[in-house]
Amino acid sequence: MATRPKPATATKSKPAEKAAPTRMSLAEVMSALEKAGTEQARKTYARHGASGPMFGVSFADLKTLMKRIKVDQELALALWSTGNIDARNLAVKVADPRLMTPNDLDRWASEMTMRGCNAYVAHLAVEGPHGTSRVEAWLKSSSEALRCCGWMLVGALAKRDESLSRDWFAPHLATIEKTIHQAPNHEREAMNGALISIGCRDAMLRKSVLAAAKKIGTVTIDHGDTDCTTPDATAAIEKAWAHSVAKGFESPAAQERNRESMRTRC
Repeated sequence: MATRPKPATATKSKPAEKAAPTRMSLAEVMSALEKAGTEQARKTYARHGASGPMFGVSFADLKTLMKRIKVDQELALALWSTGNIDARNLAVKVADPRLMTPNDLDRWASEMTMRGCNAYVAHLAVEGPHGTSRVEAWLKSSSEALRCCGWMLVGALAKRDESLSRDWFAPHLATIEKTIHQAPNHEREAMNGALISIGCRDAMLRKSVLAAAKKIGTVTIDHGDTDCTTPDATAAIEKAWAHSVAKGFESPAAQERNRESMRTRC
């Protein structure tokens, strides 16, 4: 009997590979930023010290763009070089911390004019390999902008870097206790923030910081024409600990390490 030929087996086609998302060009990003800008945001940012060209883009819109871009170091450097405030605020969100050089970090820390946003540069340093080296360099600087960023970096390290020993923070705490009232206005604000963050690291530093805060007393900061207020260190630390413990964390720092970096979440 003749053998019947086997029916041909249909060849399964491989699913089509998804095309890689198209990178946004600098021109495209700048156009998107310009369209998202508002006069109200420009006024608000100016009150917070922003100087130079800006469109006035909300941080909600910046985050939308950040999610589209993700991480793009080349674009981040190009955005920064424009000198535009909104472009720089976006640059710190899409930069690759591992690729930021000490020179990049020094330049960005000294050139960021919008108060509070230099905290993003500090977090870039924490997330990369140059965190502790930038602390030493920035706190010794004659530039108030760099010293402010240095204190923000101390605070960021307190909450994010588990590798540092408790002793590393002791001299910085002593400096804050001795000099905060004599420091320039914006540096005083950064020092107060660092004080609170150190007090959130662990139970022993909490005790040391609360003792220092009692000696320091009230810290007075001029926030200009803004709605910002100066947090009382003792109250802020105790509130942070109560919140983190209620959430099941051993410290506010442990809770912060469990979250997305403030550089990209805020």
